[in-house]
Amino acid sequence: MIGSTVSMDFDKKQGMAGVRPGMSGAENAGDRAFKALRGPWAGTPYHLDAPFWPTPEPLVERMLDLAEVGPGDHLIDLGCGDGRIVIAAARRGATALGVDIDAERIAEAEAAAHAAGVEQLVSFRCEDLFATRLEAASVVTLYLIPHIHGLLGARLKTELAPGSRVLSHAFAIRDWTPRAHETIDQRELFLWVVD
Repeated sequence: MIGSTVSMDFDKKQGMAGVRPGMSGAENAGDRAFKALRGPWAGTPYHLDAPFWPTPEPLVERMLDLAEVGPGDHLIDLGCGDGRIVIAAARRGATALGVDIDAERIAEAEAAAHAAGVEQLVSFRCEDLFATRLEAASVVTLYLIPHIHGLLGARLKTELAPGSRVLSHAFAIRDWTPRAHETIDQRELFLWVVD
């Protein structure tokens, strides 16, 4: 209800409503606070964490050069849009996963991967980028918005193995010192390496 405050229901048999099994009330409160930062429709098909702004192809190639992406790498592109970064990584011999909440973008990405002949090296998922597990990635790419980068920062440090690379077009991650920072055609690129 607009203008009302949120209250928690308490059931004597089940405890607080909305607490997931194995999750304490404090963890659930943190989860609720996180969702409040993202908005009430976060993670749904019509609530994007960033608009679709494609990274120009020359910048895609430079990003992958900065991280030395190649065979043996597994790249995850959070907010993959039309799949261009995923496809470019596959052309270099890496495996890659593209994640986007917009089903239309995922369909475009799948068609582009097929046209590029790299569908055996790539996959795409229509899901909330905050639900994507990152442990398997050696490289993560971002072109979201600063607020979302800030929300992802702790997860990237926690879930990625030391030596994993994080690349961003346009926006830094607050409190992270980049290993490389370049400006090309008035667009910024960042590379971080997880300690």
